Amino acid sequence: MRNKESPSSSVFSALGGQSRVSMRTKWRFVFPLACVVQNYAWGKLARDSEVARLLASSEPIMRIELEKPYAELWMGTHPKGDSIILDNRISQKTLGQWIADNPSCLGSKVKEVFHGQLPFLFKVLSVKSALSIQAHPTKELAEKLHAQYPEHYPDNNHKPEMAIALTPFDGLCGFRPVEEIVTFLQKVPEFRALIGNVAAEQLERCVDDDPRGVSAALRVCFTRMMKSEKKFCVEQLNLLVKRISQRTAEGKDTSGSCGDLLLKLHSQFPGDIGCFSIYFLNLVRLEPGECMFLGANEPHAYLHGDCIECMACSDNTVRAGLTPKFIDVLTLCEMLNYMPAPSNDKLLTPTQSRLDPCVSIYDPPVPDFAVMKIEIPSTVKLYLISAIDSASIVLVINGTAAGTSTAASSEMALRPGTVLFISANESISLHLSTTEGMLLFRACCLL
Repeated sequence: MRNKESPSSSVFSALGGQSRVSMRTKWRFVFPLACVVQNYAWGKLARDSEVARLLASSEPIMRIELEKPYAELWMGTHPKGDSIILDNRISQKTLGQWIADNPSCLGSKVKEVFHGQLPFLFKVLSVKSALSIQAHPTKELAEKLHAQYPEHYPDNNHKPEMAIALTPFDGLCGFRPVEEIVTFLQKVPEFRALIGNVAAEQLERCVDDDPRGVSAALRVCFTRMMKSEKKFCVEQLNLLVKRISQRTAEGKDTSGSCGDLLLKLHSQFPGDIGCFSIYFLNLVRLEPGECMFLGANEPHAYLHGDCIECMACSDNTVRAGLTPKFIDVLTLCEMLNYMPAPSNDKLLTPTQSRLDPCVSIYDPPVPDFAVMKIEIPSTVKLYLISAIDSASIVLVINGTAAGTSTAASSEMALRPGTVLFISANESISLHLSTTEGMLLFRACCLL
């Protein structure tokens, strides 16, 4: 059973100062980071991007290019985005190098279970246009794909992940209940044409069948769509777009065909088979603070908005639509979890900390990561980020404070965009200098 929170003795140890490491080196166990920005084409342009806002706030001398997309901020040790240590008294330049030389900073359990590696990758995403129809492999499949196609699958790790909305956030996640898919097959003739009558009728007949029969029929339907001939797909999609556009112009309701979303995706990816995926996958709208968890083999696509994302430390993605990148339809169709469920089943509800009323914990059903949301009200002027038995990364979203720690070399200025690495069993005292309170997120590993 996982310990959600460390006992008070670990906080005392962090404040008392000499139980883990000598005082001579301890001041280096908490330090600020500069993190890698990914300028993927699907990202929001600077003026609308949460990533750009945080970057500009944390690094005032940074030149933000207004017409450039700022899609992702990576916080962690992944080779494609190893965070830079902002303390010139530390000989190691990156977080990955520092952890390799100081694995005890991970915490005893994390160090043992994850072989001296930071097990998670922490991100901020600012999504303007749809990301690909995708899924992430299990550990076993990731090892196989990396060995066979390292140019497309860059590491051998699995990639379960969760997204916590910072702004209203839209995505597709998991297969809809079969009844909903069948309704679309009956209302959207272009969709049915891609699937074919035989496969469609099989799915219609098995609505009340056992789960294995439903999954088998759903697999056939989805695979037939994804493998449909390109010319036929484009023809059917153009017919559907024309029909919905005409109904929209006439002021008629197109919600039964997800008309608005269909037209939006088609404008971003004209002729793409992924546009039809909206009839298979749940549409999820997250309000700020709400979270969805995506396990291995779960089909999904982010559509629009800003979010915090945390995942196992991997960049493995199997794609099959709504993307100019490499697509692997065969692998995707073989690996997916064909278990239909309502969209609410994909939501992960945070739990309130028993020890700290400011902390909510998003703890997914995997050991690699968890995220704490820390909301400090304006009435609090002194706050302790408590010690836990795991290395953690803290990101400031809103508010300002001065941070002090027995494990830091000097006082640290915290403002939106500040990123701190905190070694296991260390704490930070925040002296708030804002009248609006603070919002922070803390990624960690709760074993």
